[in-house]
Amino acid sequence: IADGFGRGQEARMVVVVDGRDIEDPRQAPAAYGEVAQWLGQLDGVTNAQVVAMNDEGTGAQVMVTPATGASDEATEELLHTIRDGIPAQEEATGTTLGVTGLTAIQTDVSQKLQDALVPYLAVVVGLAFVLLMLVFRSILVPLTAALGFLLSVAATFGVTVALFTDGALGIVDNPQPLVSFLPIMLVGIVFGLAMDYQVFLVTRMREAYVHGADAKTAVVEGYRHSARVVAAAAAIMISVFAAFMLQDMAFIMVMGFALAAAVFLDAFVVRMTLM
Repeated sequence: IADGFGRGQEARMVVVVDGRDIEDPRQAPAAYGEVAQWLGQLDGVTNAQVVAMNDEGTGAQVMVTPATGASDEATEELLHTIRDGIPAQEEATGTTLGVTGLTAIQTDVSQKLQDALVPYLAVVVGLAFVLLMLVFRSILVPLTAALGFLLSVAATFGVTVALFTDGALGIVDNPQPLVSFLPIMLVGIVFGLAMDYQVFLVTRMREAYVHGADAKTAVVEGYRHSARVVAAAAAIMISVFAAFMLQDMAFIMVMGFALAAAVFLDAFVVRMTLM
């Protein structure tokens, strides 16, 4: 479709025009045409036309075809341009306008998830920090656990974006943006696993210390006993998540890689090396 008719064919938006407030119903078609004309004159729009009216003539749909694809930033900017211009157009035509379509829905969902990510991360990390502080009676232990997790997530996003969005190393044939719900899902799953690994390692260290070992010996003993458990658990989870990379669907492949990479980085690099 994109090759034959242009990339904008896959990013169409529908502007719904509600004309029930127009005083003279006979003027409704002209108002719908005026809306279509305004949309067609916007930068980045290749075509805008009325494609449907209801039986009473009180509503219409205007199909807007952008010049750019669904994943291009210019398409999202066009959506915001349309929405910014709606109030003036409503006042001029006496109609009520709204924008829908797959592109608009995906943009709105992505924005909602993006706005929720920081509070979600703060709640998850904050509650875990308090819980670990109560369990280990320490501020440094939960602080290093939280910072280590943030480091793992940041590194995971960096690697995933480099490979699947920027096309580094040529691993993917068609680089594209990450699916919008990946950050929320990745943070939730990986945080649970990361805290498990942290508790496994630090609990044995603390037990050795409580039983009289000095700090260095306690760290060595705790690591010696718990590292095997963490390594085995991480290997299992990496294998499970990496299996999703065998799927043909791109977003499932990306999810599998991101989860597997996150577990590897957190367990072997952050918990068992840096810490």
